[in-house]
Amino acid sequence: MKRQDFRFFHRLRVRWAEVDMQKIVFNAHYLMYVDTAVADYWRALALPYEEAMHELGGDLYVKKASVEYHGSARYDDQLDIGLKCARIGNSSMVFTGTIFRGDALLITCELIYVFADPATQTSRPVPEGLRKILTGFEAGEPMVTVKTGAWSELGEHAGAIRTAVFVEEQGIPLEMEWDEADKTAVHAVAYNGLGQAIGTGRLLQHAPGSGKIGRMAVNRVLRGSSLGRELLSALVARAEQRGDTEVLLHAQRSAEGFYARLGFAPRGEPFDEVEIPHIEMVRSLGGKR
Repeated sequence: MKRQDFRFFHRLRVRWAEVDMQKIVFNAHYLMYVDTAVADYWRALALPYEEAMHELGGDLYVKKASVEYHGSARYDDQLDIGLKCARIGNSSMVFTGTIFRGDALLITCELIYVFADPATQTSRPVPEGLRKILTGFEAGEPMVTVKTGAWSELGEHAGAIRTAVFVEEQGIPLEMEWDEADKTAVHAVAYNGLGQAIGTGRLLQHAPGSGKIGRMAVNRVLRGSSLGRELLSALVARAEQRGDTEVLLHAQRSAEGFYARLGFAPRGEPFDEVEIPHIEMVRSLGGKR
């Protein structure tokens, strides 16, 4: 089995607590590494696991896990865990996992999951929606669709995400989250393969030729994926379409690095907004980046 057989990889570094006296990884940890990769695999599918399984009316249960050892990982090794859905049966799914150190294959494993009723744990057919998402991902298809439009079209889904992130998670008062600008803003909402809204943002006309992006919010378990970048790109594209020469945003300081990697530069001094540290960041448009 080779690295090119996999399009999904999760990377980790071996910690001291995971090795024996010879600094070799305990055998039991390899399945834990693969299990960690499985969680990231679902994020790559843009599926918040708990919400997705609720939507699908079932859950996944491990029926079998087998490991074949080809070599040993050692303390401080950087490992790449490859994972793919190799086969989907009527109610079961077979995942193949590998652990590489560079190009050296250390571990191969097979995980068999059964889709089942969570109350009775009796098997059910794998839902067609999930089957389509898994086969599409392995074929290289995009997992997210971003729609842009008016509040009248997207407000219900955008509002639900913003409520979950800003009001419930970050504790921003409800009356400070909503304003009249929503009615005139261009909104973006990202949807996964199940049609679930998983991220949002909006674009205002800050001044002539200047757009302002704000209210960027992503489902908590999907952060760190490409979702925020896709939302931002969609809003920047809309700003370019209407002829804006720059876009700016008020970035939470914890997200400053994310926006910097996408071409935004700090402008001015840090400030507090709804009692959260922010910095204004700006990006030129129209070939002036």
